[in-house]
Amino acid sequence: MKLTIVAGARPNFIKIAPIIHAILNLNDDKINYRLVHTGQHYDQKMSDTFFKELNIPDPDINLCCGGGTQAEQTAAIMIAFENELLNNPTDLVLVVGDVTSTMACAIVAKKLNTKVAHVEAGIRSFDLTMPEEINRMVTDSIADYFFTTSKTANQNLKNNGATDEQIFFVGNVMIDTLIANRDCFRKPVFFDSMELKNKNYIVLTLHRPANVDEIKHLQETINEIVSNTNNLPVIFPIHPRTAKIISTSDLNNSNLKIVEPLGYLEFNYLVQNSKAVITDSGGITEETTVMNIPCLTLRNNTERPETVSIGTNELIGTYSKNIKPALELLFSGNWKKGSIPELWDGRTAHRIIERLLEINKNHE
Repeated sequence: MKLTIVAGARPNFIKIAPIIHAILNLNDDKINYRLVHTGQHYDQKMSDTFFKELNIPDPDINLCCGGGTQAEQTAAIMIAFENELLNNPTDLVLVVGDVTSTMACAIVAKKLNTKVAHVEAGIRSFDLTMPEEINRMVTDSIADYFFTTSKTANQNLKNNGATDEQIFFVGNVMIDTLIANRDCFRKPVFFDSMELKNKNYIVLTLHRPANVDEIKHLQETINEIVSNTNNLPVIFPIHPRTAKIISTSDLNNSNLKIVEPLGYLEFNYLVQNSKAVITDSGGITEETTVMNIPCLTLRNNTERPETVSIGTNELIGTYSKNIKPALELLFSGNWKKGSIPELWDGRTAHRIIERLLEINKNHE
């Protein structure tokens, strides 16, 4: 079976790593894969570092489609990936997650009559102001096979017309990566110099437009956080997009520690040893659930509801005044105890490869 695996952005690399490792662990050459990096994330700390840390082989090609508006980047990826597929025909294109590369490459593959499999299919926030939601909807409307993280995702796909034969509930590949690397988490260089202590600091990540695009709202949000964290340090590994916006602000609080983006191993060391995480990321809510770290999500909705209904996550919303009561609950010691969702066990990639081999055998 010829398989083309597409990755373009930081979350993608975390998801493809265990899939590639599962292929390499096969005792035969039943799957020959080609790894295509679209170049959507071109910053070294958002891209190259992940390949090294997660032991992912170098991509067979980098399409170098970074930068530009959503439309410009989508167009660039589609043009480059069409040329890639014409020069390197494949049996199946495997896309992961919900970034621009996921949608763009799925469209190109289908227009070239190539089958598409979507890993992390069926998750929905039902919020069309999120670019990722549009990417998910478009990809799932044309894909042939769906690998899902939850039964809720299965139902979302069925509601959209997918059949049982197309849907495979396999679990969460991000958790495969987390479990495989947990013993290798690495202390960030600033950890000791900032005198950070276990369970005695907060981790903050923000990048979504609703939280960061308006400087006044961003300032209010951060001020509300640092004012209600009992003087604990708030460690803020800053997304390049957020860094540009925050550079025009006058935030000045000694408890707010802005640091460069971290690699996977350093970031998760920071999370694992934190008191709590405040974020607007979806993937981080999955990781905190498995690590049993309280998570406050500054969003009005989530495409990962199991992190709330089963895990340690709570939706706080984007209104900054909601932050104080949530932090009061945290510091009172009454944060809920979470558990781990079904099949988030570190074996998801193995199940995906088993299904791919079955698919290939059925079409021989």
